[in-house]
Amino acid sequence: MSFRISGLPAEQFAPLFDLSDTELAGMGALRQVVNHKPGFPCRVSLADAELGETVLLVHFEHLPVDSPYRSSHAIYVRRGVETAKPAVGEVPEFLRLRLLSVRAFDHQGMMLDADVIGGRELEPVLEKMLSRPEVTYLHLHNAKPGCYAARVERTEIG
Repeated sequence: MSFRISGLPAEQFAPLFDLSDTELAGMGALRQVVNHKPGFPCRVSLADAELGETVLLVHFEHLPVDSPYRSSHAIYVRRGVETAKPAVGEVPEFLRLRLLSVRAFDHQGMMLDADVIGGRELEPVLEKMLSRPEVTYLHLHNAKPGCYAARVERTEIG
């Protein structure tokens, strides 16, 4: 058993880049210029934005379930990037650089397990949580700011 980490769909955010700063502010979003790296992790490309690049900080509902765990938070997205599709078992570098909260959910959106680990120690925790048959998917969050980082799903190999 293994896992796959997925980025958010680029097309979901592309129209936002054509909005004015006033229009973005009206929806609680903000355009920013990257002034340090790492620090602006894009949830579409699953990579940190480059210095001088423009990103959007937007509100995103990452857990739209009918459970007490329904959740949303701020995320960064970059313009003109493709949705990341890491290989099975691959951990994007931007995750390795961070302290992460790993949260396991069942098919009803109920949290079954959670842990906080350094990104360099991620694989064994993902494998352990996904080995439980009642776990449907995992969410990764940046542990300090709490924002959503990526979704992880079980992938059968063979």
